[in-house]
Amino acid sequence: MSASWLATNIVSALLLPPLNLIIPAVAGLMLHKRWPRSGAALCAGSLIALVVLSTDAGARLFTAPLEKLAVPLASARGTGAQAIVVLGGGRLKNAPEYDGRDIPSPVTLVRLRYGARLHRETGLPLLVTGGAPDGSAESEAAAMARVLRDDFATPVKWLEQESDNTAQNAEFSARLLKQARVQRILLVTDAMHMPRSQAIFMQSGLQVVPAPTYFSSRAPLEASDFVPNGGALKQTHYAMHEWIGLCWYWLRHGSAMPQSIQP
Repeated sequence: MSASWLATNIVSALLLPPLNLIIPAVAGLMLHKRWPRSGAALCAGSLIALVVLSTDAGARLFTAPLEKLAVPLASARGTGAQAIVVLGGGRLKNAPEYDGRDIPSPVTLVRLRYGARLHRETGLPLLVTGGAPDGSAESEAAAMARVLRDDFATPVKWLEQESDNTAQNAEFSARLLKQARVQRILLVTDAMHMPRSQAIFMQSGLQVVPAPTYFSSRAPLEASDFVPNGGALKQTHYAMHEWIGLCWYWLRHGSAMPQSIQP
């Protein structure tokens, strides 16, 4: 298991919901005896925020601005791209219906499906990228390539299997592609992840045509969107992770980021 991957996950757990709201709620309870009003206000505020961010309407406060930065690709033809790069997004371990093998997570599967569609539309070769930062025997890229081959009848030309994060996805993928004289790519990931991914891949020296998928905040709001649910809290968690990552990258490489995706 990668130490950096583990450290990132621990820090993320502290900074992101629900833990970043549970901790102040518990602190409020502890302060209540000495400072009743302040403790009650801290506890109540944290719990209210947790409820709001557990609704689809609350999640959109974070997801919608990110997805507005990711414009859907009208047509993959005529873009000048020389290859398609699909980013890994996690795995499901030991799937019993697949003989105990790891399979791509639902998020990754959406990316693979769109990558396969773009391949059919353009005929461009595919690169899949994702290592095994959790210590698994098989890389995410290998599982992705197997699904593309077996389930989508789509060949994969390059597997980048060493990366632990998005920055390494870009660095190691660019190394493989430049050896094949590929300079311009269609980059496939979900819409919330696209602003940060685009910036990092452009920093690696590649020309990037964004090909975002999985837009989660385009439908009109309905009454049910104001009811708390676990899926909405997961979306909030994901979006806040992307905002923190994007701001951190901007602080480190702000001058190198395209103006259109600066926070």
